Amino acid sequence: MADLTTPTSPVYVIGAGPGGLAVAAALRARGVRAVVLERSDDVGASWRRHYDRLHLHTTRRLSALPGLKIPRRFGRWVSRDDVVRYLEKYAAVHELEIVTGVEVGRIEGAPEGPGWVLDASGGRRLAARAVVVATGYNHTPYVPAWAGAETYTGDLVHASGYRNAAPYAGRDVLVVGVGNTGAEIAVDLTEGGAARVRLAVRGAPHILRRSTAGWPAQATGILVRRLPVRLVDRAAAVTERLSVPDLAAYGLPRPTSGLYSRAREGAIPVQDVGLIDAVKSGRVEPVAAVESFEGGKVVLADGTRISPDAVIAATGYGRGLSELVGHLGVLDERGLPVVRGVQAVGAAGLYFTGFSTPLSGTLRELGIEARKIARALAG
Repeated sequence: MADLTTPTSPVYVIGAGPGGLAVAAALRARGVRAVVLERSDDVGASWRRHYDRLHLHTTRRLSALPGLKIPRRFGRWVSRDDVVRYLEKYAAVHELEIVTGVEVGRIEGAPEGPGWVLDASGGRRLAARAVVVATGYNHTPYVPAWAGAETYTGDLVHASGYRNAAPYAGRDVLVVGVGNTGAEIAVDLTEGGAARVRLAVRGAPHILRRSTAGWPAQATGILVRRLPVRLVDRAAAVTERLSVPDLAAYGLPRPTSGLYSRAREGAIPVQDVGLIDAVKSGRVEPVAAVESFEGGKVVLADGTRISPDAVIAATGYGRGLSELVGHLGVLDERGLPVVRGVQAVGAAGLYFTGFSTPLSGTLRELGIEARKIARALAG
């Protein structure tokens, strides 16, 4: 590997998830050498860690990365295991240059001239003419600093540690967070034999049917992505009222803010894969948000104290970019990259992919971003 930045230095892509693989393939197709650095031992590491029942909420046809279709036999809604198989095949078909077991801790500008230097594990200093950060939106599990959490006598785990309902059979479980992960884990627990499942809700979510009369919600997301936000908010409100029952009596009122407005801020709607029926039947009980812990009890925002056997925190992830690029002045107050298109503002040759949550589908947008990055670097 080069130790000085030269015109022949490779483009380094950090992360061998869908975004990193798509960029590497798009670059290779244009004759640009790309080396993918992955801290784990395999491609698609984050997908391998997801819970067992997970399926894409986007369709197979609209989720393929550039240059390889997802096999038809995987079905319309592709499972976690099949996503992993697809990513493995994708890397092989495109003959991507992937180095596993290498973690990049910091990116610095080259000491002389353009380019970048990567400080990586094992004392490596790698020179790159350009760098693509593809470490993903869901990088570092986040658990709120709840007062008294250390005194809790039950099991407290982040959703990233949840695989299936088997360890929770016959137990009283509180799931915290009503995003897609929390909603699906709650349903999985009820189907897997948990004695009681409650779902702590801080803000009422927008809920959409994953598909209505065969028309996927993703397709609508693609159609409206360039329309005015207010117009989409109004149309989405009508759609929600027509397709999703009012769950206010069960503890899930309709949100007052617009669906598209919230999506633009990173709060994507919940795709229903059983939550509506589970709430209506009482198998999943919405409760107030978690405020604190007191020994074996959980204190909710409305003052209620409950005593679940286990708490699963589906409370999201951090981007994990501060140490990597925070010193370069390319992050906003939320820790997200500030980009113009796909390139960091004020940092020529530094690109980011996969740091948004579009209604049109993350995998689809990764493919679009990959092509944009490849065009920029090949040009």
